[in-house]
Amino acid sequence: MSATQTEWTTPPQPDGLTLATPCRSLPAGEGWAWIARGWRLFTRAPLMWILSMLIVFVVAVVMNFIPIIGGLAFQVLNPVIAAGFVVACRSLEQGGEFELEHLFAGFRIRFANLAILGLLFLAGTIAILLVFAAFLGFTILGAILTGDSQQVAATVMKSFFGLALGGLVALALWVPLIAAIWFAPALVVMHDVGPVEAMKQSFVGSFRNFVPFLLYGLVMLVFAILAAIPIGLGFLVWVPLAIASSYAAYRAIYTADGAPAAPATLA
Repeated sequence: MSATQTEWTTPPQPDGLTLATPCRSLPAGEGWAWIARGWRLFTRAPLMWILSMLIVFVVAVVMNFIPIIGGLAFQVLNPVIAAGFVVACRSLEQGGEFELEHLFAGFRIRFANLAILGLLFLAGTIAILLVFAAFLGFTILGAILTGDSQQVAATVMKSFFGLALGGLVALALWVPLIAAIWFAPALVVMHDVGPVEAMKQSFVGSFRNFVPFLLYGLVMLVFAILAAIPIGLGFLVWVPLAIASSYAAYRAIYTADGAPAAPATLA
């Protein structure tokens, strides 16, 4: 077995990352700091980041050609793919390279727990959609299934109150679910935390840092608008920045040293 294989087929814990107990609550300015650190990780290997985005996009398109099952399977594999990016970020942070094999590290490191994360998130998403549909009495869903756009429009107008109320309730449920999955892949792959416990810790860490995340979200929203201007091509940079800055947030909130996620070879 080569040295490279050993690095990414075994759990990446010997590098000294220790889980902070409890997780940190950070000041508002950290929201911008995560973006800055994420940008440094992106500029360390921009071509590999963009290539990885294209690979994931192609895989998503191919899997979605398989009716129903393909799309659901890709949703389950999302945390597995996210874990690969965590491993890549850790390599860049230590002054190493972003190698293509890092992207698939989640398939070799704690795959079962990462897939369970995907199943839990998928189950939560379906539950929220059912709650939303319940507010509409499933009328819009039935209209959509008919394939008649005029019938869909007419049903939406008749069900406007239910649509608005259902949307608010779904949003109220969606935010905690996103908070629970945000850092869970990193906690699983880097610290061998169980899927349910990882989601609990992700939820707690996200809401303990609500203010920096608010700043982070506003800045990233502005960047997303700018990224959409050149025919959406800017998202080839925005998405890697979102991933790398999320890794920076994980390092600041959940690891004992709280070291900035900056490449060791950069100032």
